[in-house]
Amino acid sequence: MSFDKSYSQICGTVQEELEKLNAELEKSVCGDTPLHSAVRDFLLAPSKRIRPLVVFLYLKANKIEVSNAHIKLQTVTELIHNASLIHDDVIDNGKLRRSQKTLNSAFDNRLAVISGDYILSVTLRKLAEFNSPELIKIYSSVIEKMCTGEIEQNFLRYKITDIAKYIEKSYKKTGALFESALKASIFLEGLPLENAEFAKLFGIAFQIRDDLLNITGQDNTKVSADIQDGIYNAPVIFSGSADNPSAGIEKTKSLLSNYIERAKQKISNLENNRYKRAMTELLDILKNE
Repeated sequence: MSFDKSYSQICGTVQEELEKLNAELEKSVCGDTPLHSAVRDFLLAPSKRIRPLVVFLYLKANKIEVSNAHIKLQTVTELIHNASLIHDDVIDNGKLRRSQKTLNSAFDNRLAVISGDYILSVTLRKLAEFNSPELIKIYSSVIEKMCTGEIEQNFLRYKITDIAKYIEKSYKKTGALFESALKASIFLEGLPLENAEFAKLFGIAFQIRDDLLNITGQDNTKVSADIQDGIYNAPVIFSGSADNPSAGIEKTKSLLSNYIERAKQKISNLENNRYKRAMTELLDILKNE
């Protein structure tokens, strides 16, 4: 079964919650200018919604009802993620995202940057409704990590680092938002915050998979762009050369498998129900494509 088909089936286990999330996203953008309409379309364009998916599955695997509060928190997660994508498109001069024009392409860089900032302002408004310094701390910390990851990546351009630095970058740029998404929801339930380690490991695995697919998949243009821009990820690090990243594929696959197995260990003590099985399947399809 293809990744997309398997993923769609997994999403089906929490379809109601994902639909509520999309409705909350749609309500989040106020205003009737062409830019507001474009931002709304961007937020609602087909997307994996993988961060909320992981959280919803984890909560339901623990027999926790996904309340409106959890929906709002995962809306904050998605808003932060999408703001970062808009800013990334400005940095990378991207032209297409989710099969449609990027905001910087449809308008200009100035309005695209403002759009990303606007989305982040919406997250502040939504978080203020919880009246919780801890939730603000969780999400402000992850935004800082994401920005730091981008900054450090820039200063490491054209340098082949070690795997430890690569994992740290993968955590800051990707894993931290997965971790914070789950941490915020389990905080509402009074669960130990260290339980969010599962989402952290999942997020790092997700990033490793993405870097691997940039070498083994069909998007060879992105491979060339990353390497030309001096962004050297796991395959390049393992191969020891930007000229032959394919030589690092097998070691990158082993690294991916390691993080997938570690993530599985974090949920091994959960009762065997359909949501735990869905999480396990989600982890498995990360390495089966």
